[in-house]
Amino acid sequence: MSDTLGYLEVFLRLGAAVLAGALIGFDREVRNKPAGLRTMALVALGSAVFVVAGASGVSADAASRVIQGVITGVGFLGAGSIIRGQTEQSVRGLTTAASIWLAAAAGIACGLALWPLVLIACSLGLLILVLEPLDRWLKAKVS
Repeated sequence: MSDTLGYLEVFLRLGAAVLAGALIGFDREVRNKPAGLRTMALVALGSAVFVVAGASGVSADAASRVIQGVITGVGFLGAGSIIRGQTEQSVRGLTTAASIWLAAAAGIACGLALWPLVLIACSLGLLILVLEPLDRWLKAKVS
């Protein structure tokens, strides 16, 4: 464990990441999407672990490279949740993929202890996810 981060601080950061990911994943879970509460919590936790480990006693440049690696890796994970339907115009899973990306970003912010950023990003992300009925209604009106 780094001299700069005590066990309590690490537990707080990782615990907050799990909570942030679970909150994002809860919406996906109640809508029966492929990546739900546990997946999002694990993505956020994993991201936070990489950032805390990368930021513990190393240079800011090394921490930046860790964050870049997390972003790239999570992009592949999100891409796996996207399914192209029978027709070329039918694509499913984009919101789930974006949710995975948001969970990773929340985990990164928790790992860096950027609490206002975590709170604002998760609040806005949940607001966007809750607006799904409005989105469907608008699409029906336009079609």
